[in-house]
Order: sequence, then structure tokens, then C-alpha cells
Amino acid sequence: MLETVTTRPQGLAVRCTRALLSPWSRLSLLVVLLAAAGTCVLLFEPQRLLSDGWPAQLGGAAAVALFAVAYGACTAAFVPRPLLNLAAGALFGTAAGLGAAIAGTVFGAGIAFGLGRMLGQDALRPLLRGKWLKAADGQLSSHGFRSMLAVRLFPGVPFAAANYCAAVSRMGWLPFLLATGIGSVPNTAAYVVAGARASTPTSPVFLIAMGFIAVTGLGGAAVAWFKRHHLRGH
Repeated sequence: MLETVTTRPQGLAVRCTRALLSPWSRLSLLVVLLAAAGTCVLLFEPQRLLSDGWPAQLGGAAAVALFAVAYGACTAAFVPRPLLNLAAGALFGTAAGLGAAIAGTVFGAGIAFGLGRMLGQDALRPLLRGKWLKAADGQLSSHGFRSMLAVRLFPGVPFAAANYCAAVSRMGWLPFLLATGIGSVPNTAAYVVAGARASTPTSPVFLIAMGFIAVTGLGGAAVAWFKRHHLRGH
């Protein structure tokens, strides 16, 4: 009798643990975390702290490193990267600003990828039944580095969306982070240069940077349009 009474609480604890760790419970936690992050961004606008309220006593490598960490946290919370890249250039100049922005980009992408992989993959993979979803999953799973590199080079896919799509696929960590770091350099550099030269908007360097941003944006839209019609044809 005593053994039966003891076993019941243990069985209840096991069932509760399984329910809390189930794929849909973890996905619900991910949704709550993302909603909370988005709400915090709307309420507190942390991107302003990076550009306007940066502590004056911080300087040198420590300031660049702290900015990179803050940058990564902000991108994981859906702060638009162009604003952060402009802030990096304005605060640190071209070279240090680019280093901080790329490090922050990789860090923020890693946060999103880890959250999506741990909390969302098991629940969402069984839902990949549509033609477009299967095609995207196949590309990311089989040709992860090449596919993610193309996504980062042509910014037609939102940064956060690419992170979570990659997390749901079977892409590995290393290809994802390498492709993110390498593929983000050109577009990030253009925004950083624009931020560093914002005080001279008629200078050739600033105009070239803005022209590059416009061209890559149009290129990303063209690639997205082509891929959409290619998938429809199949």
C-alpha cells in the first residue's frame, strides 16, 4: 500500500516533466520569449542606447566588445540590423565598427539559432509539408553553407526569419555561423561606412556605400522573385 502511494507522486512528477519538455511546450516557451523580446524593443528602444546613450567613459577594445555583445542581444530581440550597423560606424569608425558589427551579427544569429534549435525544431519539423517549405528545408539541410551564404549576401530574407528557418532545418552550427559571418560582411560594411561618413553625405565614399545598399536590396528582391517562380514551376 505504501509503495503504491509513493509511486503515484513519482508518476505524476514524470508526466509533468514530460509535458513541460514536450516539443509543443518548448515551442510555446520560444513564442513567449520572442514576444517578450519584441515588446521590450518597442517599449524601451535599446537601439537608441547604442547610438545616443553610449557610456562616455568606455573606450577602446572594451567598448567595441561590449557593443558587439549588445548588438547581438538586440538582433536576437528583432532590432533592425541596419540601425545597429549605422550606429557602429558612427561610434567607432569603419574598421572597428565593422568588426563590432560582424561579431554582433554572428553572436545574435547564434542566439536565435540556438533558441530555435532547442525550443522549436522538434515541434515544427513535422509541419514542413508544403512544397515551398520542403524545398527550403531541403536546401538548408543539404547545402547549408552555400544556401545561408546566398541568403546573407542578398538581403531579401529578413535576418531573424533566416535564423529560425535554419534552426528548424538540419543545418549544422558551424556552416550556419561561418556563412553568416562571411556573407554578412559586404552589406554590413556598406552600412557601417555610411554611418561613419554620415557627417559628409555628399562624399564619394558615402554615396558609394548607399549605392551598394540599394543595389544589393534590388538584387535580393530579384533573387526572391526568381526563386518564388522557380518553386511554382515545380
